Amino acid sequence: MNESFVQLLCPECSKNWTTNPTKLGPLDSPFDCPDCDERRATREFLRTHRDLEMVKQFDGS
Repeated sequence: MNESFVQLLCPECSKNWTTNPTKLGPLDSPFDCPDCDERRATREFLRTHRDLEMVKQFDGS
């Protein structure tokens, strides 16, 4: 089985990184940028529609 990854982008500091979608909480839960500590809903950090759909598969939304 291949491991899945989603791309994240901080809307405040523009940090780019990837993570496993199972490590993210629900799409509307607070999420903190590891660089600047900006706190927003998880969905605001997802880079693409594909990333959003991937996280939805894992959180049941």
